Amino acid sequence: MPLTQETLLGKSVDELTTWIKQQGQPGYRGKQLHQWLYQKGVRSLTEISVFPKAFREDFKDYPIGRSNINHCTIAPDKTRKYLLSLADGLIIETVGIPTAKRLTVCVSSQVGCPMNCDFCATGKGEYDRNLSSAEIVDQILTVQEDFQERVSHVVFMGMGEPLLNTKEVVKAVKILNQDVGIGQRSLTISTVGIPKKILELAHHQLQVTFAVSLHAANQKLREQLIPSAKFYPLPKLLADCRKYVEITGRRVSFEYILLGGVNDLPEQAIELAKCLKGFQSHVNLIPYNPIEEVDYQRSNAESINIFKTILEEKNIAVSVRYSRGLEANAACGQLRAMSGV
Repeated sequence: MPLTQETLLGKSVDELTTWIKQQGQPGYRGKQLHQWLYQKGVRSLTEISVFPKAFREDFKDYPIGRSNINHCTIAPDKTRKYLLSLADGLIIETVGIPTAKRLTVCVSSQVGCPMNCDFCATGKGEYDRNLSSAEIVDQILTVQEDFQERVSHVVFMGMGEPLLNTKEVVKAVKILNQDVGIGQRSLTISTVGIPKKILELAHHQLQVTFAVSLHAANQKLREQLIPSAKFYPLPKLLADCRKYVEITGRRVSFEYILLGGVNDLPEQAIELAKCLKGFQSHVNLIPYNPIEEVDYQRSNAESINIFKTILEEKNIAVSVRYSRGLEANAACGQLRAMSGV
């Protein structure tokens, strides 16, 4: 269930203006409140120095909607993994990934994840609830505050399955774009595939990058790696992805985690190329990041190169994405509530 306590974070400038008027303040303070929430990232109304002192004192305990950093781990590559405490005491993970030219945030959309993917740490834990749009946006503001740097890119690849929380994820995308000021094309929504939800997302006509976690090019192996795949056969998933391209005019990215000896064989690359033939798509090959619960192995460099070369020879757009934050258990597939405490 979503967070029930109303917060200011998540409201538009019009909604904030309505709220501020209800408190007996002039309407222009709505824009001021909006700026201090989304551009300055305040955690309390007492911080808004342009507001009357008496008002700030009266509303000092009114919930803004900000989480607290419970723990932060910093990897050698400067990636930071945060455990954030929500208002109800639950914990989520968020990752800040800096490079020379950008600061990317990997956000969670749920507390835990119900998908139970075999290679993913999040799926090994408990699922509690969806996050509200405010709780999603807060993660970006928290990383900006800690890095003292503007976030340029956001990927919905943290804890949870975004398309099981489509309403709040779409709302968060719009807030990040319109209120925080991050271009939609700098946002990525990733899914393992939820029946009917891909087309639902398509009809929102967002300009985000849409990524599907494929990880296998045949139904049997995909069900082994992603148990929920038995409810969404691969041919139907790919058909919906093609419709997504038709509706939005934007290509689909396919995430493919390479597991040594499991899905990284040359014949499996050929199989994947056949699935994606004629598709407006791009394949991200991701070397597996180990977790404690299973003994999958990361593909070696030779296998990765052969797999990539086969796809290129079959005219499939492909790149290899090496995850950052591996040493801090902050890489793709390693997030879990309460780890690192």
